[in-house]
Amino acid sequence: MKASEVPGLGDDADVWALLQPTRDDRGWFINPIGPNPWWTVLAALVPALLCTILIFMDQQISAVIVNRKEHKLKKGCGYHLDLFMVAVMLGVCSVMGLPWFVAATVLSITHVNSLKVESDCSAPGEQPKFLGIREQRVTGLLIFALMGCSVFFTSVLKFIPMPVLYGVFLYMGVSSLRGIQFFDRLKLFWMPAKHQPDFIYLRHVPLRKVHFFTAIQLICLVLLWTIKVSRAAIIFPLMVLALVFVRKAMDLCFSKRELSFLDDLMPERKKKLDDGRNEAGEEEEESQKAMEAAAAASSVQLSVGQTSDLEIPKQSSDRTDPSEIIILDEMSQTPVWKALTLKTETL
Repeated sequence: MKASEVPGLGDDADVWALLQPTRDDRGWFINPIGPNPWWTVLAALVPALLCTILIFMDQQISAVIVNRKEHKLKKGCGYHLDLFMVAVMLGVCSVMGLPWFVAATVLSITHVNSLKVESDCSAPGEQPKFLGIREQRVTGLLIFALMGCSVFFTSVLKFIPMPVLYGVFLYMGVSSLRGIQFFDRLKLFWMPAKHQPDFIYLRHVPLRKVHFFTAIQLICLVLLWTIKVSRAAIIFPLMVLALVFVRKAMDLCFSKRELSFLDDLMPERKKKLDDGRNEAGEEEEESQKAMEAAAAASSVQLSVGQTSDLEIPKQSSDRTDPSEIIILDEMSQTPVWKALTLKTETL
């Protein structure tokens, strides 16, 4: 980067030799109060609270999405450590007048999706199975190293058209929507019932309630976006916090069982496994009850046989004609009747 590209510097000067703050009337560190009166410190507590809510929600939501159980991460998550580092960097950046260091949800999700490991398809038409995530630090280190090196490539990067950058960002945003339940439920509005995927919440929640829940989320999203692009953007963090109360009010419209399928942190795949186990457990319980009922009926029959006098036909010995058949004599010779006779004598 030549000094001629910076206003006020000569052609032969080196930019890095003149490393200084962006303004002449300030140093590397900024006085928190400056020329402002003392009461501005107290007045800044309100917008500071709003910024704290927004940064906390942004950081924690991004961390929860990245560390979902369905990603099968082997290394443990550090929610407190991540939030602590963000808080420290926010303090440093504020004192030095630098941009704040916050979480990037779309970039984080895209980074995780790019590191997914899937099985090799051996049979034609077989869907690849998700195996896990390549957990390493190389990609993150190279990403931030290239971001730092981009300062030296400004003479080349300026030739990249802005529509190309917008297209890359649009692709990253759209590709990160895959697997999000809200986006899957949005597609159900225009999808016939016979073409709907086998989602676990469609098995246990009526379709009209699924649409009602999705409509509430869509209205909240539109409202947040409208506030964000308007002059009332200062209250955007409060509206994000208000979503907690909206979620609490949904308990009046939905049962806890329905909300457990529509708004639960448990992944879709784990829900299906648990649902299959519950169905198997119910079938086993029903079969156990049937066996107990059969055993009870058998004991009742035995008790009836014990209290009643069972007349067992005896084999008659005064038969003169061998071709003559007496049913009672033949019945007493059958194995079933002999077993019954033995049980009766035992009782």
